Order: sequence, then C-alpha cells, then structure tokens
Amino acid sequence: MAALGGAGAPGKPRGLPPVERWNPPFCGDLDMRIAADGTWFYLGTPIGRPALVRLFSSVLKREGDDYFLVTPVEKVGIRVEDAPFQAVEMQVDGEGDARSIAFRTQVDDLLSVGPDHELRFERAEKDGLKPYVHVRRGLWARLTRALTYDLLALGEVREVGGEAMFGIAAAGQFYPALPASEIEGIEI
Repeated sequence: MAALGGAGAPGKPRGLPPVERWNPPFCGDLDMRIAADGTWFYLGTPIGRPALVRLFSSVLKREGDDYFLVTPVEKVGIRVEDAPFQAVEMQVDGEGDARSIAFRTQVDDLLSVGPDHELRFERAEKDGLKPYVHVRRGLWARLTRALTYDLLALGEVREVGGEAMFGIAAAGQFYPALPASEIEGIEI
C-alpha cells in the first residue's frame, strides 16, 4: 500500500501523551470549539496554526459525551459539534474482505481500518449517512463529504443477522451502514 501523506505508518500512534491515565481536577470550561468540519476555534476565532491544533488534539480526552483538554495537573472542557477529527485523505488497496483502507486526519493521525480503527455509520439529517473512523480512546473522525462518496462507492450488500445490509468490507470485517432496502433514499 502506498503511504498516505503524513509522518507515520497507518495505525501507529505518534508518541501521544497517556491522557487516559491522567485524572486531574476539572478547572472549568474553555471557550474552545471544534466545528463539524474539523476546524478548531478559540474565543470564536479559527486556530490558524496546524502545529497548535495537533498539540491540542494530542491531549484531547473524552468522558461520556464530554470532551476535555488534559494535562497531568488540569482538565478543561471544550465543545465538539460532531467529531473532534476529520478524515481528509483515503488510501484503498485490494478488494472485498482482503481490502485495506487507510485514512489520514486533519492532524496527521494515520489509521488503517480494522479492530483498532473501526468504521461506523450514523444517519444524518434529510436521510443522509455520515461515516466515521475510530481514531483512539473513544475519539472519532468524520469523513469529509468527498471521502464519504469514495467510501460508499466501495459498498456492497451482505446478509447480517438475517437482514440484507449495505456496508463496507475491509481488513476481514464487514461494517454495515444501513439496511439494503434504504439505499435508494440515502443522500450524502
């Protein structure tokens, strides 16, 4: 598989801090927001330095439905509109169950679809479909609209639990997206 743009091997962490082991006291909410398109905002202004966004993303932690930036000594709440990351590039090799699919996020996380980086799908407004890939520790990346089209073009129908389901095969697994009977009504 040709490597995606970025600085590491797909699925390999880049030496991220162990935020899952940090449980500092909550220090309040920060006026920071991650928009649905993956843009990070501070005090209502987009953060224009990619290195700073990567730094913040490395200390992002999810607890239930809440998101925090954590250090060993403090924890501050931030808002996330949809998913904290956006998958912006995709590499596909092979077909069917032997297919490998890799993604790069806007902060250069490289992910190979499989047990550690599963795909999931949610229904969107107006009968749409939103695909996500698991990044780490309960944090997900939503695929861009263009990647959503590319991913769904790989879809096929298989029987799952006695029901015909439309989904994506990768890394020896099938990721069902929706019942096959609903394919015609889906918009991206």
